Amino acid sequence: MNAHLQYPAIRISRDEHATSDHHFQYNWIDGAESLERYNPGGYHPIRYRIVDKLGFGGHSTVWLARDTHLENYVALKVGIADSISHETKSLRALSAPKPSSLSFEHQGRTSIPFPLDEFELHGPNGVHRCYTMSPAQCNLNEASYSRLFPLDVTRALAGGLTMAIAYIHSQGFVHGEYGTPETVPITQRNGEPLPPNVPTEAVIPLWLGKYAGEFSLSDTQVLLSDFGEAFAPALELRRGEDCHAPLPMRAPEARFEPNTPLSYPSDIWSLAVAIWEIIGMKAIFNSELVTADEIVSSQIDVLGPMPSGWWKNWKERSKFFDEVGRPNEGRYVWPSIDEAFEEGVQKYRRKLGMGVFGKEEAGAILELMRWMLEFQPEKRPTAQDVLESEWMVKWALPDFGRSLQVK
Repeated sequence: MNAHLQYPAIRISRDEHATSDHHFQYNWIDGAESLERYNPGGYHPIRYRIVDKLGFGGHSTVWLARDTHLENYVALKVGIADSISHETKSLRALSAPKPSSLSFEHQGRTSIPFPLDEFELHGPNGVHRCYTMSPAQCNLNEASYSRLFPLDVTRALAGGLTMAIAYIHSQGFVHGEYGTPETVPITQRNGEPLPPNVPTEAVIPLWLGKYAGEFSLSDTQVLLSDFGEAFAPALELRRGEDCHAPLPMRAPEARFEPNTPLSYPSDIWSLAVAIWEIIGMKAIFNSELVTADEIVSSQIDVLGPMPSGWWKNWKERSKFFDEVGRPNEGRYVWPSIDEAFEEGVQKYRRKLGMGVFGKEEAGAILELMRWMLEFQPEKRPTAQDVLESEWMVKWALPDFGRSLQVK
């Protein structure tokens, strides 16, 4: 694909720019701009050649690009127009000078995708803030969809992810060539021609990864992404009502304490949900195109009663429970956390021959999950507490350590 990122350039004809004493450095190319103008204060060189699409989100698209200067591949993130992005600011803060030796718990620093380059694009829809970073192999959620990771990979991924979150918290923040890209023509429903600010084709994201069962310890380097919502609680007030985390991952205090500042415990809740999805096949809570109230009801099914103040203020509770908290007849009731572990984790691991967790390890996992998924945020562990938990110390971190030795 020969698409290029287009930068605004100063248009100066050769006649306008040429003078009798001008020194020409480059051979003349008919129809091209004055090449001597590629200097400070002049044109901007086209550095990145788009190869394919990696993905998209609510605030950006992500592309696989070739850096024609360094001759390597990068992931290029193009933000929506005229947005104020705090993402690169957070990532720069997390990329402070690396100490000569990292403590074990701060090896999570290697999971932060530090920006390689930053620039702006001016297009028909406005100004787009962009940055590049090292590309990742695949999205874990896509790799694990309806599949299971081998046991050692599961432990190493959980350990690496926790390391990354622990590092972020410790720094004062809470969260060759490829084939022709697959494209689909874009058309208007009314049959009218496309406006100039819409591309003629949509690019389907490229799959660069492998499926969960094919992973080995050498594939377990975690790279966190999407730091657009990251913030430093000591410097910035972010209330529950401002939380934009996906509903299935969102901590309940964001819903029931909308005016209370969010902080590190909200990350711990989301981390627990992510770890559960790594170790098993079924999400611990309802996650299939559901409402916030349906998610709350599944959280109560799995974890038990929520704080009484939240319960009393939950106006929609009668749709799911009677006045004493018993599930209404006729609705699906999510299994308790112990049952969910057996049905959503162990059962499928046994059925697919991916290895099950032994009784002692299973108990340690459930103990940690219950702690991380406490309804009241002040009762949840810190990221450091999670790293020092029995499951992490005896199982997850040893496999994480082994994964570093095979890379």
